[in-house]
Amino acid sequence: MTERGEELRAASHAVRAAARVCAAVQRELVQADSYEKKDKSPVTVADYASQAVVCAHLERALPKDRIVGEEDAAELRGEQVDVRRRVVERVAVELGKDVTEARVLDWIDLGGASADGERYWTLDPIDGTTGFLRGEQYAVALALIERGEVVLGVLGCPNLPYAGGTGGLFVAQHGGGVKAFSLWDEKAPGVDVRVAPPATLAEARFCESVESGHSDQDQSQQIARQLGIRSEPYRIDSQCKYAAVARGDASIYLRLPTRKDYREKIWDHAAGKLVVEAAGGRVTDVDGAPLDFTHGRTLARNAGVVATSGAIHDAVIEAVREALGR
Repeated sequence: MTERGEELRAASHAVRAAARVCAAVQRELVQADSYEKKDKSPVTVADYASQAVVCAHLERALPKDRIVGEEDAAELRGEQVDVRRRVVERVAVELGKDVTEARVLDWIDLGGASADGERYWTLDPIDGTTGFLRGEQYAVALALIERGEVVLGVLGCPNLPYAGGTGGLFVAQHGGGVKAFSLWDEKAPGVDVRVAPPATLAEARFCESVESGHSDQDQSQQIARQLGIRSEPYRIDSQCKYAAVARGDASIYLRLPTRKDYREKIWDHAAGKLVVEAAGGRVTDVDGAPLDFTHGRTLARNAGVVATSGAIHDAVIEAVREALGR
């Protein structure tokens, strides 16, 4: 993984830094009943701070590159005084005490670039809001897109089991495989990541969202029965599902459309898609078409997402299409 050494180092460093910020917020601000109370203030702080930190790192390392992020600072510049203060404090802890409020807001707004042109990064500063609030799985997801092709992807998964502890960093390069590293120990060596195809379809394991609103779980169960799969689904939040497929925790990830007009956001899938594909798997929409990153901030030409360990992909797509009546 040396062809894009400068970009890989910059992206990995940025995601590690953002993960430290997010983990600190989750540890210190998320209360046991945050999810039940629908108190999203901790994840709001972490979301903004994470985007600011990633954008700051990329601006310093690759100043000519554009960034397409999920967030912008418009609301933060308004009446959210307490949230804004907390965001600035968190960014300052990571980047240095000389960080100013104005600079933090400007870093967040660096993520407002258009999703077009020859080259840009796409960022989800926290993928898996509900997982974050439950103290469970979430991810920092960063990908580089060139001429509509995802060429580099980095997933930071702070709570994912890794090497006897938690916290994995998955770094993928188009044509260059995937390596997993400790998210917290930058000196620890990486390991190659490969999918683990099931011996038979019936032995495959589904991976799907915890939240039923993110994918049609009833149809997922129907598809599992059709394929003869009896094991319980592996339900986790965020793009950690892509990491799970890439390293063999599961062999199928379905994100089935919950309504006809919904289109996925590019930052929700770009990094994870490449992690699975570079590990030997396949990722398409529910019709078997490649994910198309040439239509702005959404996958406007695609419906849903299907990721598998590879060899079983066509059979899974056939079952999905039948279940959806496509």
